[in-house]
Amino acid sequence: MTANDLPPRSVMSSAPEAMLGVCAAVLVVGALCLAEAVFAPLAFALFVIALVWPLQKRLQSGMPRLLALALTMAATILVVIAFSFLVAWGFGRVGRFVISDAARLQSLYGSFAVWLDAQGIAVAGVWADYVNVSKLIRLAQQITSLLNTAVSFSVVTLVYVLLGLLEVDDASRKLRAWQHGQLGEVLLAGGARTAVKFRRYMVVRTIMSIMTGVLVSAFAYLAGLPLATEWGVIAFALNYVPFIGPLIATVFPTLVAMAEFESLQMTFFVFACLNVIQFVVGSYLEPRFSGSALSISPFVVLFAVFFWTFLWGLSGAFIGVPIVIAVLTLCEQHPSTRWVADLFGEPRHDPG
Repeated sequence: MTANDLPPRSVMSSAPEAMLGVCAAVLVVGALCLAEAVFAPLAFALFVIALVWPLQKRLQSGMPRLLALALTMAATILVVIAFSFLVAWGFGRVGRFVISDAARLQSLYGSFAVWLDAQGIAVAGVWADYVNVSKLIRLAQQITSLLNTAVSFSVVTLVYVLLGLLEVDDASRKLRAWQHGQLGEVLLAGGARTAVKFRRYMVVRTIMSIMTGVLVSAFAYLAGLPLATEWGVIAFALNYVPFIGPLIATVFPTLVAMAEFESLQMTFFVFACLNVIQFVVGSYLEPRFSGSALSISPFVVLFAVFFWTFLWGLSGAFIGVPIVIAVLTLCEQHPSTRWVADLFGEPRHDPG
């Protein structure tokens, strides 16, 4: 082998750096997964701070800082309570409907099981194995545990938000006075642009969620589906979780339609129309409302949702896309990482 056959020196020197980067990424992902109780509320708190800071800043320009903080926190808590009430009301009404109609649903299930048995598909044994009293009790305990975890998560997040709002001005001054390289400027500029994108993301997502909820409720009413208002509220709430939320908001009404109408044609019609609504709002209208400022590859969005759901569960499904927006926005602030934003985020147009 001659010297000409050897790889370029730059390639040889960059290989250890690439391996080091991969190892660092694996360690970071492991830390995020193991320390979910710490990092997940922190991520949500930073997201909320970016959303409510303009209100805090405007209020404290005309009143004492602590009073402005109290009003900002009160408004934030009120929004969280209102959203939680809507979700609990919608799912609670659906749950009571299923319980009140349990006898008819059990009869329909029996007929469906008999038909499957006639086709050579035995479901009675599977049902007995996976659905029994002990497992139902365990499921109830898990739901109670999840509710307790959600309350604890919300409290920790609000404490982070409270402390973070107190330190936004101090953090900005420290970053402006940073004397070690360009890190301070990158974080300051990237943080400001990220906050703007977060607010735009939530405005667009809220408008699209309201539109989805109204359309789903109207369709359910016209189709004669029970709980039309409740389905609209559930579709509104779940639309904040990309991909997974709209899927759940489509499957549940379809199952109720199957039991209510007892017709495969009507069931498919309901399923198809709900999917058309989700597709038109999510894939056609939303990109036109958000414009190019939030243009992210659908593949990246899908990967972010499933990746962060794997790490942090339901909270990760919601916060995954904002995290991607923040990472890409920070990457585009420095030449060494701008290629990441160019590859996965908004395309940059050179003047001329």
